[in-house]
Amino acid sequence: MAMHLPFAKLSQWQQTAFCCALLERMLPNYTMFSQAAEFGDPSVLRNQLDLLWQRLDSSQKIKMNIDAQLEKLEQQTPEPQAFDFFGVFPALDVCMALMSLLQALQSKDPQEFASVSRLSTNSVSYYIELMLAEEFADEVGDDLDDGQEDPTELIRQQVKQHPLMVWERATQNELFDFLKQAPENKNTCKQAKAMVLEEGLSNLGIEI
Repeated sequence: MAMHLPFAKLSQWQQTAFCCALLERMLPNYTMFSQAAEFGDPSVLRNQLDLLWQRLDSSQKIKMNIDAQLEKLEQQTPEPQAFDFFGVFPALDVCMALMSLLQALQSKDPQEFASVSRLSTNSVSYYIELMLAEEFADEVGDDLDDGQEDPTELIRQQVKQHPLMVWERATQNELFDFLKQAPENKNTCKQAKAMVLEEGLSNLGIEI
């Protein structure tokens, strides 16, 4: 389900804006987990994302100690084995995506920026798989008895066609195409953020 967008064709500014916009769609997943699990402080991640947006505004001279921010983020990152409910996984994806973006600003590696795209897509994919797995359990058993299609392939096809996955891919493609042509300024940041938050939902369909 991974996206294969040509990030190397974007400037570092454009890549950063793309990742920040995706993180806007992911951050509510961390907030919901944090409230339910009484773990972490969503304001730390919110502040870091705000700082990254501010760095894209040439009118502001923002200095950012990335190593210090990575250390703060590590303290907010949950260990999946410490929690017994699904919410920890999208929350972990948010932390990993923000970590990838911070590291990308140090390394200038397009693959680090691409990791944010992959983590957002994987969050959606895994969420859909969990929803479908139980729903298909009985049907899959019957199909296998009749010598029908492999259950893994059935679920893979359903994930690809699910409205949340269709929306995720469409959002990333639309955002990429917009930023590729847009000027590198504050107004573009506002437009990118508005574009991804237009529906008022996180990438998992959680109301913001």
